[in-house]
Amino acid sequence: MQVLVTGGSGFVGNRVVAELLARRHQVRALVRPGSEGKLKDLNRVEVAWGSILDEAAVAEAARGCDAVIHLVGIIREFPGRGVTFEAVHVRATKVLVDAARGAGIRRFLHMSALGARGRNADPYHVTNFQAEEYVRHSGLTYTIFRPSVIYGPEDQSINLFARQMRAFPLFPVIGDGLYQMQPVAVGTVAQAFALALELPATENRIYEVGGPEPLTFNEIIDTLAAVMDRRVWKVHLPVWTLRLAAFLLGRFAWFPLTTGQLRMLLEGNTCAPTAFYRDFELAPISFQDGLARYLA
Repeated sequence: MQVLVTGGSGFVGNRVVAELLARRHQVRALVRPGSEGKLKDLNRVEVAWGSILDEAAVAEAARGCDAVIHLVGIIREFPGRGVTFEAVHVRATKVLVDAARGAGIRRFLHMSALGARGRNADPYHVTNFQAEEYVRHSGLTYTIFRPSVIYGPEDQSINLFARQMRAFPLFPVIGDGLYQMQPVAVGTVAQAFALALELPATENRIYEVGGPEPLTFNEIIDTLAAVMDRRVWKVHLPVWTLRLAAFLLGRFAWFPLTTGQLRMLLEGNTCAPTAFYRDFELAPISFQDGLARYLA
């Protein structure tokens, strides 16, 4: 099958591309000029040059493909650069869906986010939901994935925590650390995307994706420290101080937290992924085992 992949040069995208190639699919990756160095399987992938918001480039990239895997997304906005949730989540998805329909493609796999909903939510979740709705009502045969935190080599969250632990024995925790997440291994997510092309039972479904059990932030830090064999003392920071700092400094790229990210962190991010593991016949990987595969 000829598969067009957007976001193929990213953390998840590179694993999805590798999984597709392992299953003998042909991959065409939409890549912005200058980003091709991040595509690990560059010599085995056909590159289509262009921005996800360039309708002509996307239409040309879709031509001759059998399926589309859409992985482009952001967790933080930079409005001054035109990088907004509305542009990257909603407008980009519309451009890609329209190109797929124009090219006669029927199969569309879409990466959303756990917690996506249309109201009473951060703009990150609202725009992911709006993108989902466009996919669902497009007439294409879709599968939508809503993952919790995805971890693995080169992720931007758990590996950041690991670097902090290596550098210093005190680890800052926002608030009481009892808010929960359900980290899922990147390999599990990548396998699911590739398998969805082969499993009719996964068509026109939305899957919430997480690890086998919810973990508090405290448990995530403790597990990471245990796998790395590090002694770490958690320092709990008052929420109000981080809210103030995020409000004042969140617009600057160098500051690691925005008010939206803080709100979503404290809200938690968990699910019941039974249908996901059942339909894809995948074995859940505990957070500790997943970490040990590349950090121990």
